[in-house]
Amino acid sequence: MNVPEHYDSDILFFFDGRPEQLALYRALFQALEAAFPDASVKVQKSQISFYGPRLFAMASLPKRKKAPGIVVSFGLGRREPSPRAGAAVEPYPNRWTHHVAVTGAEEIDGQLLGWLGEAWAFSRDKGRGRAS
Repeated sequence: MNVPEHYDSDILFFFDGRPEQLALYRALFQALEAAFPDASVKVQKSQISFYGPRLFAMASLPKRKKAPGIVVSFGLGRREPSPRAGAAVEPYPNRWTHHVAVTGAEEIDGQLLGWLGEAWAFSRDKGRGRAS
């Protein structure tokens, strides 16, 4: 995966004082790096964004400071009905952003990675005017 020059220090700053969330993020990053080696990552103020070449997934902290885990968000061309993908919004027609709470490394599983793979493909197809 392509990472910016100051990635390691940016990640430590992003997760400052939250070692459990940092460990979850590192497990997520490792899974994404294995699945999408050509992707790139960018650490921002409120989220960590994954591109391939367009944005396809994000990791962020829960809105409530004391809430456990991280939130993994991704875009699909459809609404995922699984209760695990609890929050979903349609910011544009046929473009759904889903938010999945991840509180344990075991939740970075085949189902989540399948959705992220679908999001990767969808982000690539958006530029060609096709929705999956």
